Amino acid sequence: MRLRHVIFAVFLATSVGAAAKSPSAARSLLNQQAPDFTRQDLNGHAVHLAGLRGKVVLLNFWATWCAPCQVEMPTFSAWQRQYGPRGLEVVGVSMDDSAASARRVVERLKIDYPVAMGDARLGLRYNGVLGLPLTFLIDRNGVIRARFQGATSAKVIEKQVQALLGEAR
Repeated sequence: MRLRHVIFAVFLATSVGAAAKSPSAARSLLNQQAPDFTRQDLNGHAVHLAGLRGKVVLLNFWATWCAPCQVEMPTFSAWQRQYGPRGLEVVGVSMDDSAASARRVVERLKIDYPVAMGDARLGLRYNGVLGLPLTFLIDRNGVIRARFQGATSAKVIEKQVQALLGEAR
Protein backbone atom coordinates (compact mmCIF):
# COMPACT_ATOMS: atom_id res chain seq x y z
CA MET A 1 0.00 0.00 0.00
CA ARG A 2 1.37 3.43 -0.91
CA LEU A 3 2.31 5.75 1.94
CA ARG A 4 -0.33 8.33 1.06
CA HIS A 5 -3.01 5.63 1.18
CA VAL A 6 -1.77 4.56 4.60
CA ILE A 7 -1.81 8.19 5.77
CA PHE A 8 -5.37 8.60 4.48
CA ALA A 9 -6.51 5.37 6.18
CA VAL A 10 -4.98 6.48 9.46
CA PHE A 11 -6.59 9.90 9.04
CA LEU A 12 -10.00 8.27 8.60
CA ALA A 13 -9.48 6.13 11.69
CA THR A 14 -8.48 9.22 13.64
CA SER A 15 -11.50 11.17 12.50
CA VAL A 16 -13.83 8.59 14.03
CA GLY A 17 -12.05 8.72 17.36
CA ALA A 18 -9.69 5.76 17.29
CA ALA A 19 -6.62 7.88 17.97
CA ALA A 20 -8.29 9.74 20.82
CA LYS A 21 -7.97 6.55 22.87
CA SER A 22 -4.23 6.26 22.18
CA PRO A 23 -1.90 7.81 24.77
CA SER A 24 0.68 8.71 22.12
CA ALA A 25 -1.89 10.57 20.02
CA ALA A 26 -3.14 12.44 23.07
CA ARG A 27 0.36 13.55 24.09
CA SER A 28 1.20 16.88 22.54
CA LEU A 29 4.68 17.68 21.35
CA LEU A 30 4.22 21.38 22.13
CA ASN A 31 6.82 22.63 24.59
CA GLN A 32 8.69 19.31 24.29
CA GLN A 33 12.06 18.58 22.70
CA ALA A 34 11.61 17.94 18.99
CA PRO A 35 12.25 14.29 18.14
CA ASP A 36 15.72 14.14 16.64
CA PHE A 37 16.45 12.60 13.25
CA THR A 38 19.18 12.42 10.67
CA ARG A 39 18.23 12.05 7.00
CA GLN A 40 19.91 12.73 3.71
CA ASP A 41 18.42 15.59 1.75
CA LEU A 42 17.64 15.26 -1.95
CA ASN A 43 21.20 16.47 -2.72
CA GLY A 44 22.81 13.79 -0.56
CA HIS A 45 23.74 16.07 2.37
CA ALA A 46 22.97 15.03 5.94
CA VAL A 47 20.17 16.88 7.73
CA HIS A 48 20.59 16.37 11.47
CA LEU A 49 17.89 18.15 13.44
CA ALA A 50 19.87 18.33 16.70
CA GLY A 51 22.74 19.85 14.72
CA LEU A 52 20.52 22.88 14.07
CA ARG A 53 20.40 23.90 17.74
CA GLY A 54 20.95 27.62 18.05
CA LYS A 55 18.66 28.22 15.07
CA VAL A 56 14.90 28.53 14.80
CA VAL A 57 13.72 25.60 12.66
CA LEU A 58 10.61 25.56 10.51
CA LEU A 59 10.05 21.83 9.94
CA ASN A 60 7.54 21.24 7.16
CA PHE A 61 6.07 17.82 6.29
CA TRP A 62 4.61 17.83 2.77
CA ALA A 63 3.89 15.68 -0.28
CA THR A 64 3.75 16.19 -4.05
CA TRP A 65 0.03 15.38 -4.17
CA CYS A 66 -0.78 18.07 -1.55
CA ALA A 67 -1.84 21.32 -3.27
CA PRO A 68 -1.67 23.50 -0.10
CA CYS A 69 1.87 22.20 0.47
CA GLN A 70 2.99 23.44 -2.92
CA VAL A 71 1.36 26.81 -2.29
CA GLU A 72 3.27 27.44 0.95
CA MET A 73 6.68 26.04 -0.02
CA PRO A 74 7.79 29.07 -2.10
CA THR A 75 6.87 31.30 0.87
CA PHE A 76 9.05 29.17 3.15
CA SER A 77 11.85 29.45 0.60
CA ALA A 78 11.51 33.26 0.63
CA TRP A 79 11.60 33.22 4.44
CA GLN A 80 14.78 31.14 4.35
CA ARG A 81 16.41 33.89 2.30
CA GLN A 82 14.89 36.72 4.37
CA TYR A 83 15.27 35.32 7.89
CA GLY A 84 18.14 32.88 7.40
CA PRO A 85 20.75 35.49 8.36
CA ARG A 86 18.80 36.02 11.63
CA GLY A 87 18.89 32.30 12.44
CA LEU A 88 15.99 30.62 10.62
CA GLU A 89 16.52 27.20 9.06
CA VAL A 90 13.71 25.74 6.97
CA VAL A 91 13.73 21.96 6.58
CA GLY A 92 11.26 20.12 4.37
CA VAL A 93 10.31 16.48 4.78
CA SER A 94 8.62 14.89 1.78
CA MET A 95 6.21 12.12 2.76
CA ASP A 96 6.15 10.79 -0.80
CA ASP A 97 7.09 7.25 -1.76
CA SER A 98 9.54 8.45 -4.40
CA ALA A 99 12.46 10.85 -4.07
CA ALA A 100 12.28 11.39 -7.85
CA SER A 101 8.77 12.88 -7.67
CA ALA A 102 9.75 15.05 -4.68
CA ARG A 103 12.85 16.24 -6.53
CA ARG A 104 10.74 17.28 -9.55
CA VAL A 105 8.50 19.46 -7.36
CA VAL A 106 11.48 20.97 -5.51
CA GLU A 107 13.11 21.86 -8.83
CA ARG A 108 9.89 23.21 -10.36
CA LEU A 109 9.19 25.43 -7.33
CA LYS A 110 12.89 26.41 -7.02
CA ILE A 111 12.99 25.40 -3.35
CA ASP A 112 16.36 26.32 -1.88
CA TYR A 113 16.16 24.79 1.59
CA PRO A 114 17.03 21.17 2.43
CA VAL A 115 14.34 18.59 1.70
CA ALA A 116 14.70 15.07 3.10
CA MET A 117 12.51 12.04 2.55
CA GLY A 118 10.27 11.00 5.42
CA ASP A 119 8.54 7.73 6.17
CA ALA A 120 5.92 6.30 8.52
CA ARG A 121 8.50 5.79 11.28
CA LEU A 122 9.54 9.46 11.24
CA GLY A 123 5.88 10.46 11.07
CA LEU A 124 5.13 8.44 14.20
CA ARG A 125 7.95 10.19 16.06
CA TYR A 126 6.01 13.41 15.43
CA ASN A 127 2.78 11.86 16.82
CA GLY A 128 1.58 10.86 13.40
CA VAL A 129 1.64 12.92 10.25
CA LEU A 130 -2.04 12.46 9.56
CA GLY A 131 -2.72 15.40 7.31
CA LEU A 132 -0.54 17.60 5.16
CA PRO A 133 0.88 20.12 5.24
CA LEU A 134 2.11 19.81 8.83
CA THR A 135 4.55 22.42 10.09
CA PHE A 136 6.39 22.68 13.39
CA LEU A 137 8.28 25.70 14.68
CA ILE A 138 11.21 24.70 16.85
CA ASP A 139 13.04 27.23 19.02
CA ARG A 140 16.79 27.70 19.30
CA ASN A 141 16.93 25.14 22.13
CA GLY A 142 15.21 22.41 20.10
CA VAL A 143 11.78 22.78 21.74
CA ILE A 144 8.62 22.68 19.62
CA ARG A 145 6.78 25.98 20.13
CA ALA A 146 4.07 25.79 17.46
CA ARG A 147 2.28 23.25 15.27
CA PHE A 148 0.26 24.10 12.17
CA GLN A 149 -1.89 21.39 10.56
CA GLY A 150 -3.33 21.95 7.10
CA ALA A 151 -3.44 25.13 5.08
CA THR A 152 -2.54 27.97 7.45
CA SER A 153 -2.23 31.69 6.84
CA ALA A 154 1.38 32.55 6.07
CA LYS A 155 0.99 35.69 8.18
CA VAL A 156 0.10 33.60 11.24
CA ILE A 157 3.16 31.39 10.81
CA GLU A 158 5.43 34.33 10.00
CA LYS A 159 4.46 36.19 13.19
CA GLN A 160 5.50 33.17 15.24
CA VAL A 161 8.74 32.83 13.26
CA GLN A 162 9.52 36.49 13.95
CA ALA A 163 8.75 36.07 17.65
CA LEU A 164 11.05 33.06 17.94
CA LEU A 165 13.83 34.85 16.07
CA GLY A 166 13.58 37.68 18.59
CA GLU A 167 14.13 35.35 21.55
CA ALA A 168 17.35 35.72 23.48
CA ARG A 169 19.70 32.78 23.12
